[in-house]
Amino acid sequence: MSFLKKFFNTPKPKETKEPSLESQNLPIDQIFVQNFLKNNGKFLYCTSLEEITLNLSNIIEENSWENIVCNDTDLLKLIKTINIKTTKNYTNTYPIFVGCEHLIAENGSILFSSNQLKEFKISELAEDFIVYATTSQIVNTKGESLTGIKTRYKGNIPSNISAIKNYNTNIKNIDFMSYGNTNTKNLYLLLFEDL
Repeated sequence: MSFLKKFFNTPKPKETKEPSLESQNLPIDQIFVQNFLKNNGKFLYCTSLEEITLNLSNIIEENSWENIVCNDTDLLKLIKTINIKTTKNYTNTYPIFVGCEHLIAENGSILFSSNQLKEFKISELAEDFIVYATTSQIVNTKGESLTGIKTRYKGNIPSNISAIKNYNTNIKNIDFMSYGNTNTKNLYLLLFEDL
């Protein structure tokens, strides 16, 4: 009996916990970048529109892409100097150049809505994404992001709100909550400093 008592009363070893990024008092953009890179995202920081165009051109050349999907008139202006065919119709065969709603620091994810993806689910689109975003789009949490959407689009909230969090298409998602609906993409982020 005393053996069982000793066995059940033995103190458990203390777990060492890594300090969270928030507790390190890092700036929000640094927290986002660290979490984004931890999820295998490819990140390019840009301080000018010329730098964005150059990086975009390098990404296209690196991957030997001949066609790209883009239906945002502002982003099409960035593409016009690059030698690539564009289409406005979403497809699962051509890479997509798109904007986003927010960049979420707490987990390094990128939030989209029907304003960017129309009626398509992320899983129905091409494996390759190039996302243009600004530093002013970075928020701390998913809740802040949804509040921001609600405030920005007062009374006309977009549908089809979803996020991409995993950026390595070779890793299979084992989360049973998203079985059959993977949002994993090979994703490049062109982050423009606008603050």
